[in-house]
Amino acid sequence: MPRVTDDGSVTIPAEVRETWGIEPGDEVTFESTDGGYVLRKAAPKTEDGEGPFEKYRGSTDSDQPMHERMRRLRGRYPFYEMDPD
Repeated sequence: MPRVTDDGSVTIPAEVRETWGIEPGDEVTFESTDGGYVLRKAAPKTEDGEGPFEKYRGSTDSDQPMHERMRRLRGRYPFYEMDPD
């Protein structure tokens, strides 16, 4: 069982780190519950504090709905071009 050190540190057991993908430098949060506290891995952020995919939000130049673009990218149906004639 992990113990709290004099400086307040606790070692997260290797099995827990491996199961939840917690790596050195990751941020974790402690959430208070009626039964105690829950440890959660914080969502990844870039150095400027934004989500890692925020820079891509709204970057498409297509007028197709997202679900249609995703179906095309995933190869769910062929792309048919309109015949100009």
